[in-house]
Amino acid sequence: MSESIAEMVIPGTYIEVRAEGLIGVGGIVTGNIGIVGTASRGPVGQVRTLSSLSDAIDLFGLPDSFTEPRVDGSPLTLVRTLQQAFEGGAQNVLAARAANGDPTPASLDIGSADGKAFTLSAKGSAADASSGTWGQDVMVKVVVDATAPEPCQLTVTYRRRSEVFSGANAGEVRAALAASSLLTVSDGAHDGALLSAMAATPLAGGTDGADITVTQFADVLAVLEDQPVNILIAAGFSAKQVGNVVQGHLQRTLNEGRERIAILGADAPGTATDASAVVADADALENDRVVLVAPGMRDGTDTLPPSYLAAVVAGKLSTLAPHVSLTNKTLPATPDVSYTTGSVSTLLGAQVLVVRQKYGTQCVRGITTSAPPFSQISVRRTVDYAKAGVRRGSDPYIGRLNNARVRAALRATLDGFLSQMVLDEMLTGYDLVVTATRAQEIAGICSVVMNLKPTFAIDYIRVTMNLE
Repeated sequence: MSESIAEMVIPGTYIEVRAEGLIGVGGIVTGNIGIVGTASRGPVGQVRTLSSLSDAIDLFGLPDSFTEPRVDGSPLTLVRTLQQAFEGGAQNVLAARAANGDPTPASLDIGSADGKAFTLSAKGSAADASSGTWGQDVMVKVVVDATAPEPCQLTVTYRRRSEVFSGANAGEVRAALAASSLLTVSDGAHDGALLSAMAATPLAGGTDGADITVTQFADVLAVLEDQPVNILIAAGFSAKQVGNVVQGHLQRTLNEGRERIAILGADAPGTATDASAVVADADALENDRVVLVAPGMRDGTDTLPPSYLAAVVAGKLSTLAPHVSLTNKTLPATPDVSYTTGSVSTLLGAQVLVVRQKYGTQCVRGITTSAPPFSQISVRRTVDYAKAGVRRGSDPYIGRLNNARVRAALRATLDGFLSQMVLDEMLTGYDLVVTATRAQEIAGICSVVMNLKPTFAIDYIRVTMNLE
């Protein structure tokens, strides 16, 4: 509909402003990463936005040892995966913590001359009471000096943070602990007594629910469906474990106009001369929105499975414009397997994104698990970018007159957007048709048909979108 100025300039004359010709396409997000994993701290089943590894550690705690995890066979995955993604170049991540059951905090009893004075427990992150074993990284020390004005001094340290609480007795120290950002304190006993001296001691116990099932992973993955995610990572899970769940997620978000791709790792990297296990994973996948990565990677003294190298690839991809290919791009990682030339050829033939050491660590080819025309990640992302631009450019027209004049303005808006894609070398050419039959005009439907030719494709890709 048009916009009118009610005030008449001349009796019987009014001014009508038609703003359709001024509508343009705003910025489009292309590098947001979504991730689900397990952690020792932070809200469960809620999305949090992170921009650095320090943000991730502050919110979700440090990861445990990969080789000797706190839950046998289930090392914490979220922060360890985020570390690889940020090292790959990620700048904006939407993370969600999953857990098997309700996490419980690590704790430590503090004694007094007359018995237990109170119990300290690891505090949850800001605005969330959920805590876990992250408190095992918190150290508590008690010093007692009967000659000092405040004989009891309790010091809490966590990474580079330190908090000191002093008082004349256990009760005063307990009251001061209410201001701690790291710990909560229980009700006290023997408040009038002096605290017992204690060497630096970590909190103990707690649970994280790190041994999540695929069902629990899927439940938390669902909270990312309505988020502006472009690239998806399954922290610690392989394509063999969660491939079906992730593909279902990708289909649902596609239907809702929130297109994204998933970067998944193979279940096992195999050996330099035998990559049959990776090929078997690839044979079970054929999806232009799923990328399968192999091999695994080395992280210090640890050897991490391919899902962690997939996070590095995702981080790198998030830094690239949609039309820029991952092929031959370097990665800040060291593969744990150096495939032979024959194995690399076999894996590429199975549509696996192989990472190898050549001039540094490089992606051999930036490919999805699909056959052409969407075998290249850059083609898939370019078409998704075009679709997102059409939606953004078309949305202001919803509710306006569906006539030839307004459709011409819509076409001009979309033509300007697609022309810019050509100038940016995302496309080498396109055809655009904006039409509506008389029946569609009455029903409020407009048909947009694009024939796109991405820079790295030899085929035109036809996209039909009905706006209503």
